[in-house]
Amino acid sequence: MEEKRTIQPSAPKSPGLAAVLAFIPGVGAIYNGQIFKALIYILIFGGLIQMQEKSGVQPIAGFLLTGFYIYMIFEAYHTAKKINKKAMYGEAEEDIEEFEEYKGSIFWGSFLVFLGVVFLLGNYDIISYSTLFNYWPVVIIIIGVKLIFEYFSRKRGKE
Repeated sequence: MEEKRTIQPSAPKSPGLAAVLAFIPGVGAIYNGQIFKALIYILIFGGLIQMQEKSGVQPIAGFLLTGFYIYMIFEAYHTAKKINKKAMYGEAEEDIEEFEEYKGSIFWGSFLVFLGVVFLLGNYDIISYSTLFNYWPVVIIIIGVKLIFEYFSRKRGKE
C-alpha cells in the first residue's frame, strides 16, 4: 500500500534576508531550504578560491569568483520570491518533483568525484593547472551531451 505524502506549503521567505545571508556562501540557499544547492555553491566557491592561489589564470579566476559571488546573492533573492509565489498559489508539489529528478543522478555524483580528483591531482602537481584550464570547455560539452540525452529520454518516455 502506497503511503501518501502530505505537503505543507513552505513558510514565507524574506527575499531581503535571503540576499543578506547569501553574502556568506551557501547560507542564502540554506535559508531557502536548498541544502544540496548550498553544498554545491560552497564547493564551487572553494574551488574558485583554490584556483586563485594555485593557478596562473589571473585575472580570469578573479572575475569568475566575483561573478559567482554576485550570482549567489541575486539567486537567493529571486528564489525566496519564487518560494513565496508558489506558497501563495499552492504549488508546493513542484519543488519535491524537481528534487526527486536529481536525487539519484549518477551523472552528477560521478562528475563531482571526477572534478575532485582532477583538482586534487593539480594540488599535488601531478597535472598542471595551466594545461587543465586549456580543456575546461570539455566540461560544458559533457553537461550539454547529458542534457540532450535526458531530453530525448524524456521525450521517448512520453510517447
